Amino acid sequence: MKVAIITERANITLGGAEKSVFELAAAMVLAGVDAKILAATGTAHSNRVKVLCDSTKKRVSLKTFEKALKQHLSENHYDIIHSTLPYAFADIYQPRGGSYPEAAIRNASSYKRTTVRFFKLFTSFANIKRTVLARAEKKLCRLARRSLGEGGKQDGPIVAALSEYVKIQFKKHYNLPDERICIIPNGIKPAHNINKTRSDKLRSQILAQLKLKEAQQPVFFVFAAHNFRLKGLVPLIRAMKILTEKLTKRPPYLVAVGKGSVAKYRRLCRKLKIADKVIFIGPTSHMQNVLDVTDVAVLPTYYDPSSRFILEALAAGKPVITTKYNGAADLYTAERHGKIFDSPDDVDSLAEAMKYFCSTENIAAASKAIEDDDIETKVSIKTHCQKLLDLYDTIIENRTKK
Repeated sequence: MKVAIITERANITLGGAEKSVFELAAAMVLAGVDAKILAATGTAHSNRVKVLCDSTKKRVSLKTFEKALKQHLSENHYDIIHSTLPYAFADIYQPRGGSYPEAAIRNASSYKRTTVRFFKLFTSFANIKRTVLARAEKKLCRLARRSLGEGGKQDGPIVAALSEYVKIQFKKHYNLPDERICIIPNGIKPAHNINKTRSDKLRSQILAQLKLKEAQQPVFFVFAAHNFRLKGLVPLIRAMKILTEKLTKRPPYLVAVGKGSVAKYRRLCRKLKIADKVIFIGPTSHMQNVLDVTDVAVLPTYYDPSSRFILEALAAGKPVITTKYNGAADLYTAERHGKIFDSPDDVDSLAEAMKYFCSTENIAAASKAIEDDDIETKVSIKTHCQKLLDLYDTIIENRTKK
């Protein structure tokens, strides 16, 4: 089987979506599939990557990339066209960022002031590129609905939703029927190459900066994101304040990982008098080492179609805490492998969830359940890949019947 995977940028340093595309392509090759990444910009690191537009540009318009894609596809045969961008000519549309309307709504909700929320929502599509993408997604879904309503040929791609949450988005915003949506849970490449020397050094540095000793038995909650606001760092810091005022079996501390300015978050910590409980360690390319030296992953996000960070933590055997606005919550069981609460603004519930894991016994029980239930396999890119290949087979089979 020959598969084209369409993505905007061939650069794994840009974020989780780009990294996921490369992991998926690698998993497909291991499964015997001839998979090629077709990107608008970036770097062709191997013959498995084809950059179709000016690789020196950061962004290329949807229309320009579409023209280049159609030219390439007219000269090269693929059994399946899998796109992460809303192109109606694809067989599969996998919106790794969820639907554009939901992303705009949830982004606006991450601002504290009501007036700012309304302003952000009102101006969310002032960005021309985002507007073009949103319109293309809407058109794609309208095409699928119309073809079903006419009882004829089913036009437009199948939406491969990363989670139940994403499926709900497409039903709510576009009234897309179940027949045109297939849930393919997100997956990551589990990391088994932990550098113990590096991990031990990191642990020592964290303890030193927080002026702690192992004998004090600290519980390290780890938060990782690039967009601190959207992923809920402010409510997490406020929950930490509440937590420090509660009686806990072990003292809680927060390790924040990610790029971006931390000045405002440091100020909030000082204002709440918990600056000695929170440490910012910046971005890392070795999340497996951070997870190795921490105890519980927490992401009180306002929006995430399916967080890689939470899946990586589960694969590492760590209990997790997140909100219902994170599609990754599909892949674990609340009260067994971790906690799920309704809103990132409910800091009291977040603090209670964290308090539960300030216990060696509760951490150990959740970690054992994660291992017993083989959650690592459930969240692996291999499992994600196999489900996609099953969907590809179905599409090809239905195509030959017509």
